[in-house]
Amino acid sequence: MNKSIIKPAKSPAAVGPYNHAVRVGDLLFSAGQIPLNPADGNLVAGDITAQTEQVLQNVKAILEDQGLTFQNVVKSTVFMVNLADFAAMNEVYAKYFTSDFPARSTVQVAALPKGASVEIEIIAHF
Repeated sequence: MNKSIIKPAKSPAAVGPYNHAVRVGDLLFSAGQIPLNPADGNLVAGDITAQTEQVLQNVKAILEDQGLTFQNVVKSTVFMVNLADFAAMNEVYAKYFTSDFPARSTVQVAALPKGASVEIEIIAHF
């Protein structure tokens, strides 16, 4: 197996023993991204809209580091603390995923790291 560890310079530091993403062959698997500000590593203030925006900016940094775009994403998983925020999250999500949408799962969870409201992970194809 040819496995490459991905640690984008524009990404916030990992908050545990994991990597931002791992490439295996033609697939890129990202860790779940929470709304951390890359400049200081702190959770961004604000509602689900602001948090989703930051999460997707963090996903974008991983994709761009590998020469990919949101069009390369084949699967995403969204974890939310409150599914009542789904419509607001989805509105921001639709600004990044604009056509040929990936498969997606969305689940409600009891809690997320650092008190985040949303976390998104992706699988992309080269």
